[in-house]
Amino acid sequence: MNLLKGNTPGPMPVPDLMPVLSRGKHRNPRSGACFMEFASYLAGESWSDHPTCTHPLLASMARMVNDCTSDTARWRLVPLIPSVIGLHGDDHRVRLLIAVRAATSALSVTSAEHQHALAVGILNCERHLAGDSGELPAGLALRIRAAFDEAPAAERWAREFIASMGSWSRSKFTDRTAETIIRVSVQGIAEACTPNPDDRLYDLLTGAIDDCVDVLRPRPESTRAPEQPARTVETQPHLRRPVNARS
Repeated sequence: MNLLKGNTPGPMPVPDLMPVLSRGKHRNPRSGACFMEFASYLAGESWSDHPTCTHPLLASMARMVNDCTSDTARWRLVPLIPSVIGLHGDDHRVRLLIAVRAATSALSVTSAEHQHALAVGILNCERHLAGDSGELPAGLALRIRAAFDEAPAAERWAREFIASMGSWSRSKFTDRTAETIIRVSVQGIAEACTPNPDDRLYDLLTGAIDDCVDVLRPRPESTRAPEQPARTVETQPHLRRPVNARS
């Protein structure tokens, strides 16, 4: 019986015919599999790290997390693979939620240079998600606020930068924009001087999967927990600080 690479702590056994989860791209299951190649295998699709069974940006994050996770911790990702199968659709919120999940996860631990880019990315996602109503779900608003509270200098820089860009309010948020935010975030976490980058990468991927499930597989009303009141982005003082606010 094969064992997943990285056999500490407690490797998970898999059947002999199943591929071994490892870094990079593989020609066939016998040579191993990255996260999304494994997903294509389980979904019954042609062998590919870009299967149609998963939203392209969630798949991109899964590939990056797979490659940036250490060999000794990658086995933990295996139980997550089935949960991305069937998560696809064209809801525009998906790219925004995945990007803001990545940026808020990485903001406090990545380099100062990357913090500036991620802070701008968070504000961009926030603006597009709030839309004309100016409101965000309470949980997302609090997550954004918590991320900025851990990197107040990056928030100030981003707000000053955005204020200097007169045409910024008309900018579009594309898949390429989201892809860049995801890449900077995942690499920033992997390279950060923190004691648990693997745990943070794991939590990032599980959080992104949950975000996609909420949008692409909405639960019946009878099974949903009561929603918290939405927060207004522009009017809530704890969500919008003046540019010159003290940290």
